[in-house]
Amino acid sequence: MKVKTSISLSSDILEKIQRITSEGTRSEFIEKAIWYYLDILQRDTRNKRDLDIINESASRLNNEANDILGFQVQL
Repeated sequence: MKVKTSISLSSDILEKIQRITSEGTRSEFIEKAIWYYLDILQRDTRNKRDLDIINESASRLNNEANDILGFQVQL
């Protein structure tokens, strides 16, 4: 469902949008840009959460790897 809203943009941004869109597609352009930015924010949040999980496990996993390497036979 579309909802009509009012936003304030700097004239520079509005001019750039106007140059690459027609009057009818300006709202579509802004909506797509917002969805794209929201996807980036969501991906960054997910990546940060994943990195935190990896970092929390890093010491234990490194110790495990070192232990396993101790079982290797020298050739």
